[in-house]
Amino acid sequence: MSFISGHTGEFAALLTAVFWTITALANETASRKIGSLTVNIIRLFLAVIFLSLYNLFARGYLVPSDASLYNWIWLSLSGLVGFVFGDYFLFRAFSVIGSRFSMLIMTTVPLLTAFFGWMMIGEKLSLLHFTGMVLTFTGISLAIFSRNGKGEKLTLKLAPSGILFALGGAVGQALGLVLSKIGMQGSYDPFAATQIRVFAGAGGFAVLAFMLSRWSDVAKGVKDRKAFTAVSTGAFFGPFLGVSFSLMAVKFTQAGIASTIMAIVPVLIIPPSVLMYREKVTLAEIAGAVISVSGTAIFFIG
Repeated sequence: MSFISGHTGEFAALLTAVFWTITALANETASRKIGSLTVNIIRLFLAVIFLSLYNLFARGYLVPSDASLYNWIWLSLSGLVGFVFGDYFLFRAFSVIGSRFSMLIMTTVPLLTAFFGWMMIGEKLSLLHFTGMVLTFTGISLAIFSRNGKGEKLTLKLAPSGILFALGGAVGQALGLVLSKIGMQGSYDPFAATQIRVFAGAGGFAVLAFMLSRWSDVAKGVKDRKAFTAVSTGAFFGPFLGVSFSLMAVKFTQAGIASTIMAIVPVLIIPPSVLMYREKVTLAEIAGAVISVSGTAIFFIG
């Protein structure tokens, strides 16, 4: 017990990676059944309930009424960019190339976050950071390209649209994180900030559903027991538990250590992908996942 208590942050980070793996698999299952837009609407409205109840008991606010106008503007913008843009494209990627490859491409999020942070708020990048970026992209390339025979040209083994969707998801999440950092001003409560982001995301998807006349699809998705169970699982282990334990990890250990452990999702997701979806995994794909995660680790050490 003393070993566990002495490494609370590291264990919290490991649990976060497990939760995010469960979330990715659950959301892939749901997206294939009822579509990415429907999944996002249902899961964000469930996340609103989870976060509102948590903040009511933890902070005494059912709605973050203690937030300033500045907080609301920037965090709402973050929610629109991160959830409506980022998660919509990520979930489209789930249905096209699956959660395993999607989460591998999502290892670019820390790198893109650093790039946007450098552009928007003047955060600095070192030579080691760029080394990590090169390693990460090398690992992804190793996993998504294949050579049919000796002397043959490299070809994409995935649908180009799925890769673009996953990259769009990575850009949305990275930019959303930077906007969140601006919106919290370094001191506003992270759980309340997440609640504002989820409010904005749910509202954005609601408007999108009205514009595309998709509310009937949402009603069907709620009635589909298997899909709704998968969405509920994704909402519980993602926006709620995943966020909570990631914050706990950062609180009890160094941010770099926590972020590196949490970045192992592309490796953790390989065994359940094989068991659940009967995916065939090559040595090159496993090596690519390990190299990509190593690049992310070096990036945080830097």
